Amino acid sequence: MKVAEFRRLIKPWMLPIAMVLGILLHEWIGYVAFLSKYLIFVMLLITYCRVKLSDFKVGGYIWWLLAAQIVGATAVYLIIAPFNSLLAQGAFICIFCPTATAAPVITGMLGGNVSKVATYSLFSHVSVAFLAPVLLTWISDLPASQTMGFGESVQTISFTVLPLILGPLAVALLLQRFSPRTHAAIAGHQGLSFYIWAFALLIVVGNSVSFILHEPAEMIPEILMLAGISLAACVAQFAFGRITGKHFGDPVSGAQSLGQKNTVLAIWLALTYLNPIVSVAPAAYVAWHNTFNSLQIYRHEKRYTPKKSHSGI
Repeated sequence: MKVAEFRRLIKPWMLPIAMVLGILLHEWIGYVAFLSKYLIFVMLLITYCRVKLSDFKVGGYIWWLLAAQIVGATAVYLIIAPFNSLLAQGAFICIFCPTATAAPVITGMLGGNVSKVATYSLFSHVSVAFLAPVLLTWISDLPASQTMGFGESVQTISFTVLPLILGPLAVALLLQRFSPRTHAAIAGHQGLSFYIWAFALLIVVGNSVSFILHEPAEMIPEILMLAGISLAACVAQFAFGRITGKHFGDPVSGAQSLGQKNTVLAIWLALTYLNPIVSVAPAAYVAWHNTFNSLQIYRHEKRYTPKKSHSGI
């Protein structure tokens, strides 16, 4: 079997494999957990190098999806918070979370517009970079965020989140200006995002499993409800994204832009700035959106892969 054929066969199963390995190896994931931030940085750099200035067409497609991501997350939080603050935070982080860095890769595999998703991913991440410090400070119920003060907490989160998200954009722009060959080489290897994402997925799943296993039994109802609300958020976002994308002539791009999330970043934000149990919601989202993506890839490959001819046998 040739390498290209093996990659084609295993690609639809990479995400489930990563999740299963994360579960099986959760006891040892702590040794490589520190890599999460660096993997996020590299994945964003690869995505940003794909986006050209000529791709920046800010229209209805961008604004509708950004409204769903930011206004939608805030509205859902306000609706749920009076009843259960943990569920409200879980729903918020699953919706507010930006587009997955590997979304352009998956979109390309499904026949959607890669540049459109890469462009929205940039807008999505930049919006989160600037709004996360304020919104996370506002919704956090951790003692540190309350004793530190709103302004100081916003500043602390900004120093971590802004470089992580905007740093790759700065590097991409500098490479484009001063080292176009390097920039072009990175842009030409977008497929790497998929495999880096799979490794990052292994880490976040392992971390989440370890965290959940150390939770007391009385937290099981909360864990199940967080998993349930993340499923509802996943279904709603894929559906709204597809409807919006269809209105603008590209349902695949719309669905992947809004439904496929940077769960590595979401789990990191939840563990760092919210009640750690909230990380169960984006961790469950990992399973929901990757299961859906795997099914989509499988169906697409089955539909469009030409059948081998058996003539002459």
